[in-house]
Amino acid sequence: MSGAADMDERELDEREPREEERIVEVLLPVAVDIAYSYRAPARLRLAPGDCVEVPLATRKAFGVVWRFAEPGAERAGLKTVLAKLDRPPLRAELRALVDWVARWTLAPRGMALRLATRAVEEAAPETPRVGYRLAGPPPERMTPARARVIAAAEGGLVFAKGELARAAACTAGVVDALVDAGALEAVALPPEPAAPPLDPDFAPFRLEAEQRAAADALAAAVTAGGYRPFLLEGVTGAGKTEVYFEAVAAALRAGGQALVLMPEIALTAQFLERFAARFGAKPAEWHSGVSERKRARLWRGVALGEAAVVAGARSALFLPFSNLRLIVVDEEHEAAYKQEDGVAYHARDMAVVRARLEGAAIALASATPSIETRVNAASGRYAHLRLSARAGARAMPRIEAIDMRSNGPERGRWIAPRLVAEAAETILRGEQVLFFLNRRGYAPLTLCRSCGHRFRCPNCDAWLVEHRFRRALVCHHCGHVERRPQSCPECEAEESLAACGPGVERLAEEAAILFPDARVLVLSSDFPGGQERLRRELAEIAAGAFDIVIGTQLVAKGHNFPFLTLVGVIDADSGLGSSDPRAAERTFQLLAQVTGRAGRGDRPGRALIQSWQADHPVIRALLSGEAERFYEQETALRERAGLPPFGRLAALIVSAKDAGAAEAHARALAQAAHRLPATERYRVAPAGGLPEEGEIIVLGPAEAPIALIRGRYRFRLLVKAPRSADLQAFLRAMLAAAPKERGGVRVAVDVDPQSFW
Repeated sequence: MSGAADMDERELDEREPREEERIVEVLLPVAVDIAYSYRAPARLRLAPGDCVEVPLATRKAFGVVWRFAEPGAERAGLKTVLAKLDRPPLRAELRALVDWVARWTLAPRGMALRLATRAVEEAAPETPRVGYRLAGPPPERMTPARARVIAAAEGGLVFAKGELARAAACTAGVVDALVDAGALEAVALPPEPAAPPLDPDFAPFRLEAEQRAAADALAAAVTAGGYRPFLLEGVTGAGKTEVYFEAVAAALRAGGQALVLMPEIALTAQFLERFAARFGAKPAEWHSGVSERKRARLWRGVALGEAAVVAGARSALFLPFSNLRLIVVDEEHEAAYKQEDGVAYHARDMAVVRARLEGAAIALASATPSIETRVNAASGRYAHLRLSARAGARAMPRIEAIDMRSNGPERGRWIAPRLVAEAAETILRGEQVLFFLNRRGYAPLTLCRSCGHRFRCPNCDAWLVEHRFRRALVCHHCGHVERRPQSCPECEAEESLAACGPGVERLAEEAAILFPDARVLVLSSDFPGGQERLRRELAEIAAGAFDIVIGTQLVAKGHNFPFLTLVGVIDADSGLGSSDPRAAERTFQLLAQVTGRAGRGDRPGRALIQSWQADHPVIRALLSGEAERFYEQETALRERAGLPPFGRLAALIVSAKDAGAAEAHARALAQAAHRLPATERYRVAPAGGLPEEGEIIVLGPAEAPIALIRGRYRFRLLVKAPRSADLQAFLRAMLAAAPKERGGVRVAVDVDPQSFW
């Protein structure tokens, strides 16, 4: 009796359920698809969405209450929720998005949840902020350093310790000594805000008539509330950013929040500055360059409504907004919005889903929209807002082609004579030149002229790329690095190694010879210094600090360089030979974006495109300015082939350390698919037979174009389905009917694949 009487309330909860106790389903951010059942003590007052700590095997784990179990659920053997964590709960709309993403991508629900909770799963408590101010008479022992601290602290204000120490040119220990002497006192400061306050009426931009009409349409939708999708299409330099800023202002006036997704938010210092000029402060930033502590603070601030606007990379889509009124997907055509590893989701498409779940407006903005988005606009699913001209009556750049078959450079050079001449004239006028080549490093291949040996990655089926600035050969797939030898490792011939083809570093070498007095900058993500260096260099380009800029696709990401008037595209055909069904579309988008960097200031721009296929439809569309014709032709091709958005695709990538094991499992998957009986949701075309209308086609397996990556051999299957079929149901049935993955075999599913390597 006495032992039972001494039991605490928690032990009673674990042993004997009370009437108020309920069973909760808790989803954990791990690779499982189900929620686990736990007993929830009444004293915790749990509700769906609450963040909790639960026992999992021998450890404690973070989880989210997903729902209450059905009445009468089995209680025997269930463990008890340990604690309710001090985190804002996940709203029903965000939990619905997690479920949707998991269903769509076939990823475990726990991994989809991790997209939303990773920032706060193990977040340490915020360190209390402490300030210091004068509190008493000067100390008996006065030193010059102490005197400087006291002088800096005069005025009754509160200062951070580091701030005082810097102002007095002393160490923090001097401040501590003055606190001990009673001259200074420590006072608690309020927590650092997640984001600064924003003023929707701080400094509105003057909009032109076309811009104003588009801005008014977006703002009206945000003010009215409810799900409203828009395509905001405008030529490069048309002022799309200024237009959707007015929609952001409408969200702020309504007391709501806005999310601006950007493909390269860490590099868009210009965007942040323009935002601050419009709203009086920068938005909250969310990307990989933000520290874990700041991300945890921002996560909480978003959930509590303290952060009104977030500008972020694709992962910002899963932040716990409390009153989301607007989502903007800037440069919506960018492939960077697709996450390839883990949960393979497309942020643009899931942003549309979230807007629908939240009852929010969404604007997909681009000068070169994806065909999927354009088709949705043409069908009436999205409202279509157009900006047909550049802001300020600036002209679009004049684009011409240089036919490399007849007007190419001499052997061993990569810049055509005409482009060299025009670049020299441009520099003489005090304007900037951009040489664009979407290939990092010095050369994509190094071989021996004596024996033909080619340097390959030991872990991947790929050539090693020479990076001469680093004196290294690098694999761009796994990161393997090795020193460039002086002699051939195969035949030991000296001075026989030759670099084949150009990269941006080789182009810089040629530019230094052709333009010896020009200030040249190579803009590449390979160089040390990270995002801060890139931001600084982009700002220096905008300020006119360089005459020639040589860059990869980094320079095509919406940057505004007012002194840049000439763009030279070195190898315009490099993306056209791909087996990717989107190769023509992506090449058109990339070249239209990069040529659109020219002439965005007060001086007219022009672009020269070096091409071996000057009569290709993509090149012709760029030269003629007939984007509509290109989109019509490409859309018609997609429709005839039943490719997205008129059909659906899914890739299954089977990988293993052993090529035979990977191939065998891939073949077993294909056989399992063809054995599936027809249902109301899908029908499978017979292997090797002609498919009938409405049937799902399973292609492969075939060795992947890059057959070995990071030591794993890869085989691909491609599933092609009509829009009427339930692709996800078919994929689940296919995986269930196939043998279990054994011996290190892995199967990755990619619904709506964006890459085909």
